Amino acid sequence: MDREYAQPLDVEALARGVHMSAGHLSREFRAAYGESPYGYLMTRRIERAMALLRRGDLSVTEVCFEVGCSSLGTFSTRFTELVGMSPSAYRRQETGAVAGIPSCVAKQVTRPMRDREAPFSLAAAVNGTAPAGARART
Repeated sequence: MDREYAQPLDVEALARGVHMSAGHLSREFRAAYGESPYGYLMTRRIERAMALLRRGDLSVTEVCFEVGCSSLGTFSTRFTELVGMSPSAYRRQETGAVAGIPSCVAKQVTRPMRDREAPFSLAAAVNGTAPAGARART
């Protein structure tokens, strides 16, 4: 799923591959990862979208389709839920903010957070203007 994030999710095929029912696979997956297979896939897609938006050379629509989403509305809604801002706002804020920072570090500190944690902005952290309580995911 991590490598093939742009492909449609077929829980039935995944379940057949590990000799489980789709329902049992979904329950076991949620127990192991804390979210459904679809939620996990969307988080991976949003992580990749964040990296593409930071590069700044693709439009939000191009990024949406590049990461495997077929609906710009669904992509934008999910992105906003996970990141705390719209894809276009993220692109404006983060483009150039990671210049000079190794990509492995940028990926770690800009990873989407669950459980309504305070959104973390690399640009704000670099500039020293991050709000109290905002933190990078480690």
